[in-house]
Amino acid sequence: MLEAIDIHADALKRAALSAGPTRPVPNCPKWTVHDLVSHIALVHDTITSLAMGRPPRPEPPPEWEDVLGWWDGRRLALREALTRNPDTPWTRRMAHETAIHRLDAESALPHPPETRFSPEFANDGIDEFLTFVVPRRGFAIGVRITTPERTWTVGTPGTEVTGDADDVYRAVWGRPHRAAISGDRLPAV
Repeated sequence: MLEAIDIHADALKRAALSAGPTRPVPNCPKWTVHDLVSHIALVHDTITSLAMGRPPRPEPPPEWEDVLGWWDGRRLALREALTRNPDTPWTRRMAHETAIHRLDAESALPHPPETRFSPEFANDGIDEFLTFVVPRRGFAIGVRITTPERTWTVGTPGTEVTGDADDVYRAVWGRPHRAAISGDRLPAV
């Protein structure tokens, strides 16, 4: 998962630099690319602080060039913190947070690449959503999720989500997808 953080953070940064700071992020309609990069930098810093048991640093700097450098520093600190604390659940959490925001950065490009996640990674991300995000955000859901590799059932299903792992992963995280959804809407992340 440490390698996944690096791969997706690098791809996110490439897309952000190509799109530019003022470009809107279609996957996150209220954000610009600058907002997205500031967010992921702050998330990486917060998780570094939690993993290291220290207070978080101040907010990201407001200028685009400064926030990029600040994020680079946060990424290195995150990697060091997670390497020192390999049993922390934050490694998995950050791999998926970074991968999902990679999709967001790529959505800001005039011609987004056809990024696809492996079934192993996508299924892990679905599990992360159901076992980590749902309980911590207090979502009350009843859902059955089915990919070719796995099925999850949470509560009494009022929603069914099916498809290949990559599309279901995107669906549960609220990103554009080709999964089939029936019944109630999934909670917004």
